[in-house]
Amino acid sequence: MTTVLAVDDSRTMREIIALTLRGAGIDTHLAKDGQHGLEVLEELAPDAIITDINMPRLDGYGFIAAVRDRSQSRTVPILVLTTESADDLKARARAAGATGWIVKPFDPGKLVRAVQMVTG
Repeated sequence: MTTVLAVDDSRTMREIIALTLRGAGIDTHLAKDGQHGLEVLEELAPDAIITDINMPRLDGYGFIAAVRDRSQSRTVPILVLTTESADDLKARARAAGATGWIVKPFDPGKLVRAVQMVTG
């Protein structure tokens, strides 16, 4: 079974992501911000990570960089799921180590396909 860590400061968005992925048979773990996401990663080896950008404590860019700094998660695909769509922000996320970018609001089927594509 595919395992995903979803990091978003919006409880509603976390619930929507969880319902979407779990409905597709994907084991989904949740974190409320980047710092919490790093704590969850201490106990979890996900097949993919989904993260928001704008979050308190540790934003998505910092979270992505921290994930890439850890040897055990260096190659885990990271999808950015955010309301932002500016090319410079996408480039910054790619530079930090993001694999892909999905703009909110998202199509549930596209999110599931994106996870399936990066987890192969």
